Amino acid sequence: MDLVTSEKFADWWRWLAQWANESLLSAATGWQLLVLLAGFALASLLVGPVRNLLASQKSGFLQRHALFSRGIDRFLSQFRFVVWLLVSFVAVEVAKAMGWPHQLLSIATSLLAAWVIIQIASGFIGNRALAGMFALFAWTVAALNILGWLQPVMQTLDRIAFQAGDFRFSLLMLGKAVLALGLLLWLAVVLSTFIERRLKDSNDLSPAMQVLLGKLVKLALIVIAILAGLGAVGIDITTLAIFTGALGFGIGFGMQKVVSNLVSGLILLLDKSIKPGDVITIGDTYGWVNSMGARYVSLVTRNGIEYLVPNEDLITQQVENWSYSNKLVRQEVIFGVSYHADIRLAMRLGIEAANETDRILTEPKPNCFIRGFGDSSVDLILRFWLRDPKDGVANLKGAVLLALWDKLHENNIEIPFPQRDLHLRSAEPLPVRLDDKDRAG
Repeated sequence: MDLVTSEKFADWWRWLAQWANESLLSAATGWQLLVLLAGFALASLLVGPVRNLLASQKSGFLQRHALFSRGIDRFLSQFRFVVWLLVSFVAVEVAKAMGWPHQLLSIATSLLAAWVIIQIASGFIGNRALAGMFALFAWTVAALNILGWLQPVMQTLDRIAFQAGDFRFSLLMLGKAVLALGLLLWLAVVLSTFIERRLKDSNDLSPAMQVLLGKLVKLALIVIAILAGLGAVGIDITTLAIFTGALGFGIGFGMQKVVSNLVSGLILLLDKSIKPGDVITIGDTYGWVNSMGARYVSLVTRNGIEYLVPNEDLITQQVENWSYSNKLVRQEVIFGVSYHADIRLAMRLGIEAANETDRILTEPKPNCFIRGFGDSSVDLILRFWLRDPKDGVANLKGAVLLALWDKLHENNIEIPFPQRDLHLRSAEPLPVRLDDKDRAG
């Protein structure tokens, strides 16, 4: 590119001063600016009353129809610019009919129309930061096109480039790549989210298979979006072979844990050893699997704490799955009765206490038998089955013990506790001696 000399800069400055004197400081430009300011003031005055009117109506019809309600919210967010656009449009038509100059009004009207349309369209993007970036970029391109500067800017960006062999990469190509990748990735995420929701509604697939298919579909769509975005801007995918090889080498050393968790997550989904809804114990943590992600499993405990357990830990450590093959879980309660008690009656009372407790299954039946003869009691063990361990085990044991306590007391069966007899031997008399000092005292 040619360097900007002092002569060129002076010529450019003189042209800018002449254009400002002829265009910006003329009477025609002045009245067009006044019309634009008046339109903005009118729009600002109408925003408050119209917003309050529509907000009061949302308690009726609009509140019962979510689609109309969201449409009104988007309309209200851009209401000031919509009114400003209408006033500017009417002013342009009047100026055309009267033969008045209207170049500035036409440009402002086009810019306002582009802004309103882009803002309403960006409202469909769930991520606010992404929506703002999209709106800013789209309106900038639209503004350059309206002003007639889009082609010169694109040519300037295309000249700023570097070339390696047959591969040429410019700022224009970079901008197109970012735009194409952003749009395609957003579409891929939206489509994968829709497919995941449909898979979760399917009753023919297990929870693990639903998660696995959802993750595979999402990964495939993202890869397709990246390849399509790079191909759309003219980047040859084969030229990225060296880059992908270096990236794989870096991943092998710097992201071992991340890759290990990703692979472990796929293994867990494929072998179905852990599924959403399973009740598991890993280490000292007991809870039920809430969800399975690409890097971790969400484990919710009975006290409401949610642990994010890395997938690798579930592969390398010992895991107790309480509901792997089925959800039946056996629990037991140990208690003792006096040696003078009716043991068979105590066993029947234990079974009755289990049958009368909620959540305990009647099939398989509860069972009670002698465990051993202790120092102070005959030890009995009561075993029972439940199907919902995720609702808690300790609270169920407490309910069984309380019912058993009532049963035993109603039937006068003693629950012994350890007792010890202490025998004191008579003490022998101790000899007492007094020395001379004690006698003198």
